Amino acid sequence: MSILRLIFNIAWFVMGGFIMGLAWWLVGVLCFISIIGIPFGRACFVIGEMAFWPFGQESVNRKTLRGEEDLGTGTMGLLGNIIWLVFFGIWLALGHLASALACAITIIGIPFAVQHFKLALLSLAPIGQTIINKDQVIHRI
Repeated sequence: MSILRLIFNIAWFVMGGFIMGLAWWLVGVLCFISIIGIPFGRACFVIGEMAFWPFGQESVNRKTLRGEEDLGTGTMGLLGNIIWLVFFGIWLALGHLASALACAITIIGIPFAVQHFKLALLSLAPIGQTIINKDQVIHRI
């Protein structure tokens, strides 16, 4: 991890990333209440980690990454994303959008606003996505 990425992640965490990361983890705990929600909850904890330290991480569609469809990238994933959007996705997206607008007020906050916009998009349809480190090199032959 580069020193600049570390500085940005620490500044992000201190200036509000902590709140949105906790929001993701709270939703994850709520999802674990039911058996059906466990896969959603697991995704919340993974994405919540990205919400705590977003710089240097990226969400990628698993089908694109692996080259094959799985349960979360097919029809069941679409159904899961619709259910997710109705119950939790819209609220997390609104939280990230409000945070993005607050960050975008200053020039220094623009990189943080961009990360919030990325997380807002991810919060609308997280099923079928995975988080990777940007330093990972993926070679397809």
